[in-house]
Amino acid sequence: MGKKILLLTGDYTEDYETMVPFQALLAVGHTVHAVCPDKKAGEYVHTAIHDFEGAQTYSEKPGHRFTLNATFAEVKPQDYDALVVPGGRSPEYLRMNKQVISLVQHFSRENKPIAAICHGAQLLAAAGVLRGKRVSAYPACAAEVELAGASYAEIPVDQAVTDGKLVTAPAWPAHPAWIAQFLSVLGTRIEA
Repeated sequence: MGKKILLLTGDYTEDYETMVPFQALLAVGHTVHAVCPDKKAGEYVHTAIHDFEGAQTYSEKPGHRFTLNATFAEVKPQDYDALVVPGGRSPEYLRMNKQVISLVQHFSRENKPIAAICHGAQLLAAAGVLRGKRVSAYPACAAEVELAGASYAEIPVDQAVTDGKLVTAPAWPAHPAWIAQFLSVLGTRIEA
């Protein structure tokens, strides 16, 4: 039976890190509700495409519009089995929203699966849910992960790490590993 998953996003979320898990989780039979504070179902968030082009950090270009399919103000975290937090620029401002912080804390307190990628760790750090965990994130977020009391997992960009029910990864090249590990935590079985 499919799980009910909440995907928490916002403007300038990373394009792949939002669309790929949203579509992959739907494809294997889960229900995924994508929400953004102060926005309703049918509205959209802007995305950004982050790429690795040989500079000291990623480049950023406009991405697609990602249409939300649920309304943040109507979300009750107790109705969901798991949480997904994409990266990009949205976590840096979502972490200042008290309702968002409370929502993230619910998933941690109830020991529900959480998947975060790239800058998603910024939101988890602000919510105080990383202490004692081994966590991956975009390398520029390593200091925040460690200041939040977690151990930063310095892994290749195409890998992911699971600690209990928390699945994290450095960036979108890790999608195969990150999504596979999250599906395992969810108890999803895929047979070829």
